[in-house]
Amino acid sequence: MEVRAKARFTGISARKARLVLNEIRGMDALEAMTVLDFMPQPVARVLSSTVKSALSNATENFGLEEDNMYIKRIYADKAPHRRWRRFAGRGRFKPWQRNSSHLTVVLDEREVQDLDEYNDGI
Repeated sequence: MEVRAKARFTGISARKARLVLNEIRGMDALEAMTVLDFMPQPVARVLSSTVKSALSNATENFGLEEDNMYIKRIYADKAPHRRWRRFAGRGRFKPWQRNSSHLTVVLDEREVQDLDEYNDGI
């Protein structure tokens, strides 16, 4: 069963977020949270809380085991950007764009093989 969580309007651009997302795609959820705790990028904290939220959704709402959960899909979409003005000399200004993004994490449960089937193959 797929469980999802979203972080909307984060203050980090989608391009910078995708650099971190690509590192944890396909990992176990608990392992991904451990990796994110040691990453220096600011988006890692936001992403860690989003994965944590998806894990708590899985355990509390659907009764799934958090040890069996893995990241099935994870992506960052562009969100509206905020225009900003930086004033310069001679009555001019330099426009800045503050980009933001929407982060989506989709977790799924891994199928656990029975030990009897595993032992039969040996």
